[in-house]
Amino acid sequence: MSQTTDTLPTSLYSAAQVRALDARLIAAGTPGFELMQRAAHAAWRALRRRWPGEQHITVLAGRGNNAGDGYLIAALAQRAGRRVQVLAVGDPQQLQGDAALAFAEAQAAGVTPLPWTPDAMLRGVLVDALLGTGLCGEVREPYATVIRSMNQSALPILAVDLPSGLCADTGRVLGQAVRADLTVTFIGLKVGLLTGEGPDRVGERVFDDLQADAAILEQAQARAERLCVANLPVLAPRSPTAHKGSFGQVLVIGGDLGTGGAALLSAEAALRTGAGMVTLATRPEHVTAALVRRPEIMCSGVESTYGLAALARRADVVIIGPGLGQAPWGRSLLSLAPQCRVPQVWDADALNLLAEGAVEPPADCLLTPHPGEAARLLGISVAEVQADRPAAVQQLAIRYGCSVLLKGAGTLIADPTGRLMLCDRGHPAMASAGLGDVLAGVAGALLAQGFVPFDAACLAVWLHAVAGERVGAQGRGLAAADLIPAIRQLLEEQSPCRT
Repeated sequence: MSQTTDTLPTSLYSAAQVRALDARLIAAGTPGFELMQRAAHAAWRALRRRWPGEQHITVLAGRGNNAGDGYLIAALAQRAGRRVQVLAVGDPQQLQGDAALAFAEAQAAGVTPLPWTPDAMLRGVLVDALLGTGLCGEVREPYATVIRSMNQSALPILAVDLPSGLCADTGRVLGQAVRADLTVTFIGLKVGLLTGEGPDRVGERVFDDLQADAAILEQAQARAERLCVANLPVLAPRSPTAHKGSFGQVLVIGGDLGTGGAALLSAEAALRTGAGMVTLATRPEHVTAALVRRPEIMCSGVESTYGLAALARRADVVIIGPGLGQAPWGRSLLSLAPQCRVPQVWDADALNLLAEGAVEPPADCLLTPHPGEAARLLGISVAEVQADRPAAVQQLAIRYGCSVLLKGAGTLIADPTGRLMLCDRGHPAMASAGLGDVLAGVAGALLAQGFVPFDAACLAVWLHAVAGERVGAQGRGLAAADLIPAIRQLLEEQSPCRT
């Protein structure tokens, strides 16, 4: 069964897990060559749907099973009357097993491979059948040059299983990686297609389970789960006798001089996501502007922990960090947060100060770093975080003993028990200041309405990303506050206030 982006499976696997699934299917009675044939048919169907009028097909084939898929696609295209050329990187006579059978079938169909050379003519749709999921280490020559030629050709590219050079487990580019327009992947959806640099390399995603036995697939332990409507946590409908005290008081702490808007965005997002009451503790200079913008938010000017303590005692949830700064004012307020025995969201400068080791977050806490903040928390570079985002978020969850939300393309949520969720939604227009402040406010409001931190993070990320898609459809210039009405509407669609 083929599936596109909106109906992709929820289970995500590592390359090793998919290879194990493949081996189980073969052991259960499905020959490996039959699975390869099914994969080729799935890719050929996807190619025809995407480029129905294209008559030229160029298959770039490597040396393993990925090449076998390519040779079978070439055979199907040849029999369909297309003009097919296969450029072989390496001697196809050296292919073994199922890949050798695929090469023989391509020859029987009238396909004659040519050796790839740097001046080879590329034309039509390029089929990337160079490197599969077993790639270890950086892409070597001549593959690196082949990939550069493909990317520079400006021709449409279909990647078989995953773009060559992309790490299936992490989404890291291994030196060079194909930038595909369409990726058709099989049996199990790989984590690396959805996070790291994967979203920038795969293009449109199509999944085909190759008619695999569902019972065998269900036996496999997934590496992660993909957030979708089917597995989102749901808020219960509200009772007719509900009142503001039923849904928590959120205290937002932040907004140093010059960054008062960040804390206000968090507070407004918390209010619009259903928190019963919201208090903003910020610099006294910001109180008037905050009240003019949103009078429903209780706004208090605080100079030190002395003024904050009474507000903290009344809070059911604390959000700290948006616009907090790292000056003495922000440091002083953050020092109080670990003493508040309520669920908390630590964001922005709260995380930067946490990285210094001056404070420790409470156990019932959600950390929401972007890659730069995650790098500081782990004491590594941003490049190292991005090279293996799943490992980074899980290390943070274990180190701090709490749930962690690692922002970026393919946002990840982890907890200390090993659970890992991935959100593949969102829009490029969301590359704008203040979006993280809104996300923190949404998560805090869900904590106030009874969610545990992990579930609050999952629903908050999904609401935030899908709202970004809706608003981002209008194009560039998205402002963080634009998301808040869309988030409110999405929450009502996902968790209706009344039955």
